[in-house]
Amino acid sequence: MTHQRSLADTPFPGDDGQADATARARLAATVSGELPDYLRAVAELCTVRLLVPVVATTTVEGVTTAGLSSDKEAEMAVVLLQAGDGSRAMVAFTGNDSLTVWNAEARPVPVTLDLAAASALQEGATALLIDVNGPHPLAIDGEILQQLAAGHRLVDTGNDEFGWAVPAQDSRPE
Repeated sequence: MTHQRSLADTPFPGDDGQADATARARLAATVSGELPDYLRAVAELCTVRLLVPVVATTTVEGVTTAGLSSDKEAEMAVVLLQAGDGSRAMVAFTGNDSLTVWNAEARPVPVTLDLAAASALQEGATALLIDVNGPHPLAIDGEILQQLAAGHRLVDTGNDEFGWAVPAQDSRPE
């Protein structure tokens, strides 16, 4: 039996896992608590690659002849955190450094912010947590998460004003 597999080209050629310096600076500026700083950070994240961690989860356990339990089958899954009130959030990271601090065994999947937002909602999360262990964590939820998941990108139009860039509808005749 011959298995032929091919990998799709990455949308991030040459990506070395480093965080984008401008994105990190925008996240750091959110400590002021000012809404424009938060929106600037989200707008900047719309322009960079994020890393969504996946981890192996056991789906079937086996028992060795010595009576020890072992993983017989496992799947890779995105990570969700659950708050005391039952709400869930998906995590994403700006770079391998922040992902590794959080969980050195997680595997990074490079994505855009809109894809991470859509995945979060698909998994039943109400928030997307960026760099949850630092250096500058950011939570995206509510209407902003919904807009991002729809494929919209937040744009800083200047003078503390922001707007949504919405993909054009396909107007070609069928």
